Amino acid sequence: MNAPTELFAHIPPNILKFALVTLFSLLIGLEQRRLHIKEEIGSLFGTDRTFTLIGILGFILFIISPDNLIPFLGGGFVISLLLTAYYFQKIKIHQKFGLTTLITALITYCLAPLIYTQPAWFVILIVVVVVVLAEIKQTLFEFSKKIDNDEFITLAKFLVLAGVILPLLPNEPLSEAVNISPYKFWLAIVVVSCISYFSYLLKKFVFPDSGIILTGILGGLYSSTATTLILAKKSKESNESHKIAAAIILATTMMYVRLFLLALFFNMELAILLAPYFAIFVIISAALSYYFLKFFNNKQQTLPPQNAIQSPTNPLEFKTALLFAALFVFFDYITGIVNTYYGNSGISILSFIVGVTDIDPFILTLFQGKWTIENSVLGMAVINATTSNNLLKMIYGLSFGHKSMRRPLILGFSILVILGLIISLFFI
Repeated sequence: MNAPTELFAHIPPNILKFALVTLFSLLIGLEQRRLHIKEEIGSLFGTDRTFTLIGILGFILFIISPDNLIPFLGGGFVISLLLTAYYFQKIKIHQKFGLTTLITALITYCLAPLIYTQPAWFVILIVVVVVVLAEIKQTLFEFSKKIDNDEFITLAKFLVLAGVILPLLPNEPLSEAVNISPYKFWLAIVVVSCISYFSYLLKKFVFPDSGIILTGILGGLYSSTATTLILAKKSKESNESHKIAAAIILATTMMYVRLFLLALFFNMELAILLAPYFAIFVIISAALSYYFLKFFNNKQQTLPPQNAIQSPTNPLEFKTALLFAALFVFFDYITGIVNTYYGNSGISILSFIVGVTDIDPFILTLFQGKWTIENSVLGMAVINATTSNNLLKMIYGLSFGHKSMRRPLILGFSILVILGLIISLFFI
């Protein structure tokens, strides 16, 4: 046993716990003083000394009778009466209705039983949360102004998807033809929605004025195909085609990141198999984006605020979720039939075909499927699907984008498509 441990071993436990109550109470009180530093002293309930004494009072009344808690509860009742009287006086004299300081005082009073009954890390967590919440009042106010009426509905939809529907679904296969259980395919919806929702929150609240490049990155987490279409259309209103082309390629970079995260969640072995090949795609596509951004055109201008590119909106529409579920079951059924009658070659051809649609449902059926398909064949199918999807995005970019983007898009996607075909050969 080392010296510090021996020293603490000889200190009575009540002394250590008293010191913690005093320290935490003083810390909360100092935060209250800093928070109200510009207010008149007479208008405050109390700050550092008052909060420290409240914590000490709670400690004393708790250790008097820790079994029945009658003194502690009685003291809490008296403190509550005093706080109530102060609150009504504050309303009457100063016309202020905030309860934050009063609730903080009650939490401070409860520190003693927390320290005696809960782990130290949990008590520290409570103190930290109290201090932080008190400090970020203005930040929360500014944040709340960014939330529109539909934001909580969006959050409610996600909670319904993940916390209500998912646990109620059976985990047994639908049939021999469709060997994915309702739980598994709804779990896929939840995971994809989670990634999309995370990208949506970043775009709206963390980077609301994100530029073209950041739009490509965040949009790629949501849907690289949809982002390509949006950016391509926007190129006709901008003289920064080189930057938009770089953003489109970056959206494809994030597609590989998203698919790798899904593979990690559903099929670790396949994720490990795909990791080096996805790493190559990420490096090459990121390098292409950098080249288009820095060397393809030296013209650097900034779009006016009204022309800011908007990424896809609410990613949690129930119609979208139901369509995804339908596609998931459909691709699972088709993949099973193709695998039964046409084997590996059929899976390879199917993967090229579905690349011109939403590839997530198909790829997730590969990640979760229970067919007797080797991981090498599944890996080939994933690569083929992304390759044909890249070809589709190039067509979208050429069809809907400004003609000045044709050269970078043809160059970038041609490299990725050829690279995909070459890598696909390694799985044969």
